[in-house]
Amino acid sequence: MSRIGNNPVVIPEGVTVDIKDSVVTVKGSLGELTQNFDAVSIKVEDGNVLVTRNDDSKEQKAKHGLYRSLMLNMVEGVSKGWTKELELVGVGYRANNQGQKLDLALGFSHNIVMNIAPEVKVETISEKGKNPIIKLTSHDKQLVGQVAAKIRSFRKPEPYKGKGIKFVGEEIRRKAGKSA
Repeated sequence: MSRIGNNPVVIPEGVTVDIKDSVVTVKGSLGELTQNFDAVSIKVEDGNVLVTRNDDSKEQKAKHGLYRSLMLNMVEGVSKGWTKELELVGVGYRANNQGQKLDLALGFSHNIVMNIAPEVKVETISEKGKNPIIKLTSHDKQLVGQVAAKIRSFRKPEPYKGKGIKFVGEEIRRKAGKSA
């Protein structure tokens, strides 16, 4: 029995959920998201979205909680939005953005210039004496996570000095260096 899948998703003020065949469209103040749902049935009842499975097959049990979580992420995304913050730790590491172009100086011979998807709003924060921060904001949680993972993959944090691109608040497991 899926405990997550049985919980209803509360629809906040200003958000509309439309269900047509197996496609669910969620509209809100920040945007619109569409997702295809199969193997479960979705109903809207008095301000809640209910995800129920049709039978107890293994496939439907596996997708029950997943689809409820996706539904919750869609509703939260179009009402509040999702934010990821990345921190550049290292001497000379810099980040600048001009519109949707992110320019990263990460110690390679050339800067890395990355085009960010138009759905994701990018902002760079550089203060003297502090590490540069890249702030990604969007209504699509999956897209924000994918863009953040791509940026992080350019320089993953290393365990000896902790240099690299890490999420704000992420703890890096540190190793001891050589001992003579």
